Parts: sequence; structure tokens; C-alpha cells
Amino acid sequence: MIKEWATVISWHDGLAQVSCDVKASCSSCASRAGCGSRVLNKLGPQTQHTISVPSAQPLVAGQKVELGIGEGSLLTSALLVYMTPLLGLFTVAALFQLCFGSDLAALTGALLGGVGGFLIARGLSPKLAARDALQPTILSVGLPPELLRIDTASSEMGQ
Repeated sequence: MIKEWATVISWHDGLAQVSCDVKASCSSCASRAGCGSRVLNKLGPQTQHTISVPSAQPLVAGQKVELGIGEGSLLTSALLVYMTPLLGLFTVAALFQLCFGSDLAALTGALLGGVGGFLIARGLSPKLAARDALQPTILSVGLPPELLRIDTASSEMGQ
């Protein structure tokens, strides 16, 4: 089970809108200064993802929830997104190479197969997303924000 904390935006009729922060791929490694992934993450936009998750328990905006999704679900999605265009690319490129016998035909077939595979993955993804087994679930719920209190006076007295 892959777990991630999210913040509740709203809750209505058993459906919670939650926001998950996009995290950089690394932030605590000893080689942060020379890491290419860290540099690339700084270039891209730091966005948030908003998703709907069923919740029978009433939730309050600002409340933290822990979401979980099965590893099998994530692998299925990754296979669909990455392997379908790749399979289309190689298959159609090989067919065009066999039929027309030129590298230009193979290149054209590769482009058509890659785009076709992408379109197939795009068409299949809503059907897969509708399955309950592939949906994230709420594993645990944190306290509402109005119940949390941080007492800074006691920590200042001890110093």
C-alpha cells in the first residue's frame, strides 16, 4: 500500500475533495548539490493535485487525511501509460519496415504507433479509473484544525 497525506478542501454528501502536494523526488540526499533530478524539479511548476475520495465520516476543510492506493493499482496505471505507446511504437514501426522496406517508413510507423498507443491509453484510462479497486481510499483521519492548539509559551519558558 502506498500512502500519502492530503488536505481536505471540502466534504459534501460522502465525497471529500482533497489536495495532495507534489513533492520533489529528493530533498534529503547527501548529493543534493549535484543532483540532476533536483534541478529538474525546481524548473517545473510546483502544483497540487485535487481528487475526490469517498468518505462516510464528515470532514472539515483543512483537516489532514492519509490516503492509500494499492501497489497493483499503481503498476496497472504505469503499465497502461508507458507500455501502450511503447508497444504501439515498436509494433507499427516493425510492420512499416516489413511492408515498405525503408528506414523512413519505419520512422513514420514508429511515430504513428506511438501516437496511436497514446490515444489507446487515453481511451482506456477512464474505464480503468472507474474501477473501485483502482481508487485511493482514506486510511486515517487527523484532527480537525480547530481542535489543534500549539502552545508556544511553555516551550519559550523552558529555554
